Amino acid sequence: MGRVNDRSFNQSAWDGVVEVATALGLTEGDGFKYIETQDSKDYADNIQQFVDAEFNVIVTVGFALGEATIKAAQENPDIYFIGVDQFQGEVLPNLTGLVFREDQSGFLAGALAAQLNKTGTIAAVLGTDLVPPVVAYGQGYELGAKYINPEITVLTTYHPGEMSQAFVDPEWGAATAKQALDQKADVIFGAGGQTGNGALQEVASAPGAGTELFCIGVDSDQWETLPAAHPCLVSSAMKLITPSVVDLINAYAADGAMAAGNYFGGAGLAPFHDFEDKIPQEIKDKLNEIAAGLADGSLTTGYQP
Repeated sequence: MGRVNDRSFNQSAWDGVVEVATALGLTEGDGFKYIETQDSKDYADNIQQFVDAEFNVIVTVGFALGEATIKAAQENPDIYFIGVDQFQGEVLPNLTGLVFREDQSGFLAGALAAQLNKTGTIAAVLGTDLVPPVVAYGQGYELGAKYINPEITVLTTYHPGEMSQAFVDPEWGAATAKQALDQKADVIFGAGGQTGNGALQEVASAPGAGTELFCIGVDSDQWETLPAAHPCLVSSAMKLITPSVVDLINAYAADGAMAAGNYFGGAGLAPFHDFEDKIPQEIKDKLNEIAAGLADGSLTTGYQP
């Protein structure tokens, strides 16, 4: 759901398709294209449009598309499907679930937020809790913050509406961020497509943005995609969707290899950009220590799916 140019999750997947398709010399329209779903009941029909047009690779983006993607893969064994954020419990030879350890990037974001925090309160404005990766981000953020400061207060709010609205409601995101600011939160994590973007932009427009108030983006490096958040955007909790999509399609294009089952893409924090010289070295060192521990398994987030 949501627009392909949401400057976050959807756009990251589409950017991967564009990058690899362009390198392969394909033309947008005939060689590669997208469909924006307006209603969840259209998932199967939209996938079928690509099947009927004889596309070789079909990328479906989002947890909610999982069931329709599995069914399409079963019915079309000669087409390669990539399901972004769709964990595969049963392996199909022509379907890859591109999944991420969102709890780890959320944990790093929480650790960053807690170290920047001065008021004792931080916040997260999130998409629906019906989507497991969003919950992983939210709980990871809480766990990372409390790893740094067990006494910190984390205000976590999920969008209360239906799936179709949860990621396309920047007004709600802004209002929720404003409430958190009023409750003295000084670092806000926005994770929920356009909804999360609304939260980031609210913080960016508040007095003290970048000096007393900070925000953290999600999925992609939102410094590159959401300039309006620059005044407060200290980093983003990333899952490396774009390069993962590129790698999977390239492997298929090279020799028809399909990475069946689940493929774990990379996760971590985006660069600090204009805040690079404003982040104390001890904070950077602690984040590097945490990242290394998560990578080698000596540290776990404590997240329970």
